[in-house]
Amino acid sequence: MSMALRGGHNLKSKLLKLRISQGFVITFLLFSLLHAFIITKSMASDIEKVYFAGGCFWCMEPVFDNIPGVTETTSGYMGGSKETANYQDVSTGRTAHIETIEVTYNKTEVDYLTLLHAFWRSIDPTDMDGQFADKGPQYRTAIFVSSKEQEEDIKQSLIELESLKKFDDPIVTKILPESEFFPAEEYHQNYYQKNTIHYNAYKIGSGRAGFLNNKWGKSTDN
Repeated sequence: MSMALRGGHNLKSKLLKLRISQGFVITFLLFSLLHAFIITKSMASDIEKVYFAGGCFWCMEPVFDNIPGVTETTSGYMGGSKETANYQDVSTGRTAHIETIEVTYNKTEVDYLTLLHAFWRSIDPTDMDGQFADKGPQYRTAIFVSSKEQEEDIKQSLIELESLKKFDDPIVTKILPESEFFPAEEYHQNYYQKNTIHYNAYKIGSGRAGFLNNKWGKSTDN
């Protein structure tokens, strides 16, 4: 075989090996991307959002933030008749929205019943006019539901709560259909962390801390 032919054969062999190598790399990358997509999709399907109204939303965020499996809480508004909501309008009762907490959690790490138990232990469910020092329909308690399974869990949690005989008056917390959630202004988010001194003073001054300590022996955000 001449040098020219041998050189051409070697070049073709190298090109073939390069193409095989490139094909392997591309296949590996595609497989890795597919695997990452499947994992991400699986993780996303484990994340759920639920909504609770327990009076001033400042006091509700730490209740759920302290629960393992809860990934995020957001203060906001739900249940109103207007197409938008902000603190000024909601606080004066002009939109019929309720101060609400959006709780994002991983259902493989914590279940809905655990969140319900924490909710009941952080409010006065017998007050139909608001919560503690905050009075008005925008401060009433409610649980917003989006499924039959949630309704069943709520019924179970109510049976368990009533069996404890902690309250003389009937429980008046509303069970309402989930509707559009409007996040509150940024200065309301994580207020208990941003303004700890004022938050603690408010929690005590409003009567919430004393009520919860009297009923449960401690406040659920401790």
